[in-house]
Amino acid sequence: MKMKNKEKQKDPIRNKRNKNPISAKQRLYTSFLLMLLALVAVTAATVAWFSIADNTKVKSMSLDIVSGVDLRMDLDPHKTLEEYVKTLSFDQIAERIQKEKGFSMKETPLEPVTTQDEEVFTFENGTIAESTSGVYLEFTLHFMAAKDMVVHLTSADSSETAGDGTEVLSENAALPASMRISFSTDGKTWIYDPGMENISVTEGNTKNFGLPEKSMMELNEDNAMFSMKEGIKKEVKVHIWMEGTDPACNDGLKGADYAIRLRFTGTDENGQPFSEQ
Repeated sequence: MKMKNKEKQKDPIRNKRNKNPISAKQRLYTSFLLMLLALVAVTAATVAWFSIADNTKVKSMSLDIVSGVDLRMDLDPHKTLEEYVKTLSFDQIAERIQKEKGFSMKETPLEPVTTQDEEVFTFENGTIAESTSGVYLEFTLHFMAAKDMVVHLTSADSSETAGDGTEVLSENAALPASMRISFSTDGKTWIYDPGMENISVTEGNTKNFGLPEKSMMELNEDNAMFSMKEGIKKEVKVHIWMEGTDPACNDGLKGADYAIRLRFTGTDENGQPFSEQ
């Protein structure tokens, strides 16, 4: 009798456990899914970056800068408008960077970095990338205008045959989207993102913007940057880098060449462009 009573006492417990049976196989399967999801999350966070290896660097670049009517610039400040120029070539910029930073743009390729403030740049592992390392470019442009104006970056050419509008070109069609070019002055920063649509997004003192194709280019608030006063010089710090967190910045860009053209122009206080004549 005692044995039967014990067995009866065990029965309810056994029955209760069998209501929601979870086998060891199911628990193992659930654990595997969780591990797989964690792996996918880590991979998604890092897939954009180049692998850390010498053969993943972008191979070479060219850079030319053009200013529009009534706007001049140079790598040094001057007292009068006549001392400034309308164009700066790759060789001029490379020579200045060699002098100030100690590396050759012709021999030192860019590497993926990222930044939160357009001043401090870091690698994927969080290590600070020095401006003298050549993994990104830093130089200063000095502007002066013949009239009060708002300066814009434009993809339009100055004439039908000029071919001087802002553009990032590469044999690898995916590369331009990974590039960023920033312009900082007056406590504000404007970042040109070639992979961004013809819109702008402003957060605090930083505006990110894209440009349309040259045939669709219009000067508006999306591509407007800093203001100029007639005859007053303005110093603008420029950074050029490959944004490691951009999905386009992956190993598919290994060894690619690229070329950058930047063209600045201006509008008056009513947003009207100045004539190119």
